[in-house]
Amino acid sequence: MSLEQLHYTSAAPGDEGASGRFTSVGSGIPAALLTEIEPYLGYELPGEAPYLPTDDELRSLPQSFSCTPLSDGSRLVCRTVPVRGTGSAPVRFHAHAVHLPAGARLPGDRQPIEAWRSPRWVSVTPGGAIPDPLSALPPGPGAVREGLGDFAVSRTPWLAAVFSDLRRVSEEGPGSPPVVLVERQSADIARWVALAGAALPSESAEQLTFTTYTRRPGAAPHRVVGVLPQDARELGDDGFRVHTCSGSRPPVVTDDAWAETAARIWRSRAPELFREASELPGEPFAAGPPAVIALCAGIALGPNERAAAADWTAERPYALDAGRTRQLVEALTAPEVDGRTGPEFDAVGRLFGALDGRAPVSTTAPLAAMLVTEAVRGGNGSLELPRRAAFAGPEGEAIATTLGPEILAELSAAGTGTGGDVARTVQLLRVARLLDVDCAELLPTVVRRLAPALLTDEGAQEFAPTLLELLDEQFDVRTALLGALDRIAPDDPGAVERLLERVALPFTGSQALPHLRMCAEAGGARATLGGDRAAVWHRVLRAAGMSPFAEPLVLRTAVGLVWGDRAPTVGEARLLLDAATSDSHRAAGTWSCLVDAALGAPADEEDAAAFAHDLLRGFPQEIGGRVRGALLLLDFAREIRSGTAEPGWAERARSLCALAEPVEPAVRDRAFGALTEQLLAPDRPEAELYAFVHSDDGDLVAAYDRAARAEAVGRRLRSEPAYAADCFNVWTSYPHAGRSWTTTASALLNDVLRPAVRAQSPADVARIEAAVGHAGSSGRADAFRDWNRSSTLGRLGRRIAGRVRRG
Repeated sequence: MSLEQLHYTSAAPGDEGASGRFTSVGSGIPAALLTEIEPYLGYELPGEAPYLPTDDELRSLPQSFSCTPLSDGSRLVCRTVPVRGTGSAPVRFHAHAVHLPAGARLPGDRQPIEAWRSPRWVSVTPGGAIPDPLSALPPGPGAVREGLGDFAVSRTPWLAAVFSDLRRVSEEGPGSPPVVLVERQSADIARWVALAGAALPSESAEQLTFTTYTRRPGAAPHRVVGVLPQDARELGDDGFRVHTCSGSRPPVVTDDAWAETAARIWRSRAPELFREASELPGEPFAAGPPAVIALCAGIALGPNERAAAADWTAERPYALDAGRTRQLVEALTAPEVDGRTGPEFDAVGRLFGALDGRAPVSTTAPLAAMLVTEAVRGGNGSLELPRRAAFAGPEGEAIATTLGPEILAELSAAGTGTGGDVARTVQLLRVARLLDVDCAELLPTVVRRLAPALLTDEGAQEFAPTLLELLDEQFDVRTALLGALDRIAPDDPGAVERLLERVALPFTGSQALPHLRMCAEAGGARATLGGDRAAVWHRVLRAAGMSPFAEPLVLRTAVGLVWGDRAPTVGEARLLLDAATSDSHRAAGTWSCLVDAALGAPADEEDAAAFAHDLLRGFPQEIGGRVRGALLLLDFAREIRSGTAEPGWAERARSLCALAEPVEPAVRDRAFGALTEQLLAPDRPEAELYAFVHSDDGDLVAAYDRAARAEAVGRRLRSEPAYAADCFNVWTSYPHAGRSWTTTASALLNDVLRPAVRAQSPADVARIEAAVGHAGSSGRADAFRDWNRSSTLGRLGRRIAGRVRRG
């Protein structure tokens, strides 16, 4: 095609307010575009340019070579150079441009940057106002690609970062901040554009607009803008992507795999690989195709780029021929490659999965060997391991010979079993199976360490998939591990339940596993039955599929799942005791839970004393020491209330309390309460009352005081004259028994008996007085009369004093 051209030069002397003028415009260029084009054709000398430059200095001034987008979709390819002037303008400029209509390309489908040194560019306006269209714009003797390899090597620290920003500019499109390249020579900016033109996808390279020199990057509509170092100081933080491509190494590190791959290809002086990569399928800027081509060409890449190559090939296992696939595998598994990462190994695992069964074993074997070697030596527990068939040939035997001793040595090492050791042990067992490494002798020891470690390791989300795969792959490991967990469950059923919530262990097969089944059932039972712990216990126990008589330990597991560290109520404990024999509870160790229920019962629990009696009969050998004393205290309360207690109540209560120290307050209150309630009864044994009063035991007397102040005693005092008389006789006797008793008795007379008598009618008071005399003597009756009269006189005196005050 023919290219319309135009010329533009500095304004003539005397043209005030104009920076330049069109001297020749092709007839095919729309006149409406000239106003838009003109600002892009001007030229400003560098700030440090000499006023009267020599010829060498003039030639060293920067040239502006640009490809500028226009509003109608067309582009303007232009070269603007400084030229010798006269008079008041010793340096002028001349712009020579060609117009590319929308969608058009340079002849020969060359990129605009390839016309950088074309001999068709001129520095003066040819004769005639309308220039002829150009039929060609050849690169000329100084081809743009010459020396680009050396230039790329010299710009190694900046290559990847610049390519990464070029990618972003291309993907973001118009309006994106430009990439500003700071170089001392405008020719180096052209070389940068040439590097980008080769690396970018063809569509992005064709749309790449640029200028090799400007002093006003903010006004430039280009995606790549070249500036001199002195002008870069004023860029500030205006959103530009600035790269100062000289001096010290930049601190920026990119994780753009495509940019890193493009940089390494250029540094290897192999730009032809970009064309090969473009022939492979993939999205623009996909890192996989260039990474694959580079690796096959022997170019060393980083871990991200190698991972991209592996992933791309895994997604398209038929995209490469057998030879290139083999080359890629050799590059990925080369022993001299270092710095491999977890994502890279994961990508290699996916590649192996894609090639396994499609490519010859000789091709896939190095990948399989690399994966299992990393699993053993690198500790990568997230790897997707190869199939067992991958190690059936000589390659498998070789890697097994190498790794087998290492696997056995680590599995037999003592002291492991927590934290990351779970995933590690699981992975080693899986690799051992893949390589046919015999671990039968070590399996009991390994499982003995692994089972408790599963309960303490919080990383179940990480090791669960590999653990389930291990159990699915190896029947012997599954049987041994599930059996070990079932044996552990009675001692820590809560931990086993939490494990089963995180990891769905398989219970299929012939193993009974009663405890594991109970742990698996507990959560659903609680969710369904709510706070009915007895119902939850029955349901969990049924899930075991075994009777407590046949397997007593199911009792311990069920109790641990339902009550945990809490004690059951007495009613719940009675249920547990009745559900199995004492022998079963003795074997399961759950008798202590029943004891806790009795001792932890509140003081008003009616059945606690009777339950304590049953426990003492059922577990005479197991219960001893302080606990036995506490239960005997409860049983003593039962005996007191049933009338079967042997004489010597106070002394027995005191001795049992001493045996049960530190005794539970509720237990002591129950025993002392039962004792004192009997001592407050009219039919009490007088010898027991006498012994109690003279024991002067502060705790016993305090319990008596509490019992005497109970509402039931008050009601009886107010309704039964004989009972009131009896209490008066008791509380006025034994004046020398001891400080605790005398103080308490005096307080009860004033605080309990006096209000009750005061509320009586005169007839009832007379009956009380008679009962006092009948139970004692006339002197006792006189004492009651005096005691009661002192109360009446006290009331009368208070009334008289009140009247005096009011008068």
